[in-house]
Amino acid sequence: MAIYDIRTFGDPVLRQRAAEITDVDEALVRLAQDMIETMYDAPGVGLAAPQVGVERRMFVYDVGEGPSTVLNPRIVESDGEWTYDEGCLSIPGLSWELVRPRRVRLVGVDLDGNEIDVDADELLARCFQHEIDHLDGVLVVERLDEVQRKEAMRVLRQRALEAPQPRRQLVGKVLSSRGQS
Repeated sequence: MAIYDIRTFGDPVLRQRAAEITDVDEALVRLAQDMIETMYDAPGVGLAAPQVGVERRMFVYDVGEGPSTVLNPRIVESDGEWTYDEGCLSIPGLSWELVRPRRVRLVGVDLDGNEIDVDADELLARCFQHEIDHLDGVLVVERLDEVQRKEAMRVLRQRALEAPQPRRQLVGKVLSSRGQS
């Protein structure tokens, strides 16, 4: 199995709505297995395909009962409220208290092509909501209140300024300074 790099805040793939899956083949099953390995390695409890650069509507998860994969998931019911400290593998090291529905009903398809219908509450419900957000191009920072969002963006901007530039950009700058491009 291959462990993928997890895309982080600022990567445009994280802001795009993922495409529906119409066919389950060996490559998709292999992707799901690799995503599970990547999720465990991170470590996390859920991982959506866009987080590894694949614009398909699928996610993997394990909140303690073994790994599962959901294709084309939809939340068809929700109720209640639950405040919980929520983080994201695509925004490492940060988390926020966030209110989401306490209970959800998720429908989708598994890797065998069977329809699934899951009633989930608390942590599992939050996981489902968070991963579906990724499939819709929504990051957790967009769920924050105005004060939290401003602080999160300040921290993320500071991180971007402190991060080393990718090698390809540095090479381009060196070539440009020599009059080559």
